[in-house]
Amino acid sequence: MKFLGYFRSSSAYRCRIAFNLKGIDYDFESVHLKSGAQKEPGFAAINPQRLVPALITDEGQELTQSLAIIEWLNETYPGTPLLPADKDLRAEVRAFAQVIACEIHPLQNLRVLQYLRGELGLDEEAVSAWLSRWLGEGLRACEDILQKRGGDSAFCFGDEPGLADICLVPQVFSAQRFNVDISGLERVNAIHDNCAALDAFAKAHPAKQPDFEP
Repeated sequence: MKFLGYFRSSSAYRCRIAFNLKGIDYDFESVHLKSGAQKEPGFAAINPQRLVPALITDEGQELTQSLAIIEWLNETYPGTPLLPADKDLRAEVRAFAQVIACEIHPLQNLRVLQYLRGELGLDEEAVSAWLSRWLGEGLRACEDILQKRGGDSAFCFGDEPGLADICLVPQVFSAQRFNVDISGLERVNAIHDNCAALDAFAKAHPAKQPDFEP
């Protein structure tokens, strides 16, 4: 299968973690977002949204949206489950993942930041304030969700990493990248550190990717 992504993309980062946790090999093709490669006709034919990631399966099916790709991987390759067997807990995990993928991440997306800087003419101080507001508030909500659950499990929803952790780690990376202070989020930071100690997460880090640029 072929995976199309970009080293800095949080959505692609999620998929890389899932591939690694599942032990799945894939062919990688970089779509350079800063140069506008996602807008080229070839990629737009795969994903009309012109967003990464995209996955082309061995059968030629074209999949987009990171959560859909991860769920497809989970159902196609049953080893190392990324979602719990219990349907009620599974709903909680999906809800947590969607807090990040649907509510937090879109507000830091490259096209949003380009719009803020370009068409709205915001300076870097204003853009930083935007990021601090929405990323900080969103991750504080994640902290509250985790604290509400109670316990001291190594990962978001138990002692094995899964979809919630797959979404949390790239979002913490984004907060660090944009200098958003999340130092007070005890559970978020502890879980992030536990994940970072695992090869599946470490190897998925943007700095370890073949298309990495400083």
